[in-house]
Amino acid sequence: MFEKEAMYKISYGLFVLMTKYGEKQNGCIVNTVSMLTDNPTRIVVFVNKANYTEELIRKSGELNVSILTEKTPFDIFKQFGFCSGRDTDKFAGKTYPQMENGIFYLPEYTNAVISAKVVDAHDYGTHTLFVAEVTEAKKLSNEKSVTYEYYQNNIKPKPQAEKSNTEKWVCKICGYVHEGELPDDFICPWCKHPASDFEKIS
Repeated sequence: MFEKEAMYKISYGLFVLMTKYGEKQNGCIVNTVSMLTDNPTRIVVFVNKANYTEELIRKSGELNVSILTEKTPFDIFKQFGFCSGRDTDKFAGKTYPQMENGIFYLPEYTNAVISAKVVDAHDYGTHTLFVAEVTEAKKLSNEKSVTYEYYQNNIKPKPQAEKSNTEKWVCKICGYVHEGELPDDFICPWCKHPASDFEKIS
């Protein structure tokens, strides 16, 4: 027996991962960042290869991690998680501060920001694991860091079933609603998770 819901009980945080290559700044939502070693201080970051941010980190070798708080509104997750930087400027019309590496970070809804340089990378099929040495770290507030479970229960809007003869499926990860038959090879256009992470709305 394999109950995928058991995997959701692992304690994940939620972060905005940002990078810069040339003049292009980009960022995405990730849920796997952790400290690897203390001396030197290194972190590991897992990034889905479908994310444009992953491609830019491989090219630039530098990144910033903004650690999100429980006060983060759903709009931030939409801004950095539901569209691709390949065809959308996620920073359009807004001004963001930069760390010493020249990469933007999120000053609001963030309790700390960490800058790091990639020292190693490992290919794990759908994801790349980056090992990065911390070059700068800044505490911004004492607000509680948001967990994935808190996001699911308190931030992400609950799907609303509508009266219709058309099947509706909701992504348990990001809340995207798909109408009609759900193919086995379907990939969520927002968070890139597979059909197995969808449930039927009754």
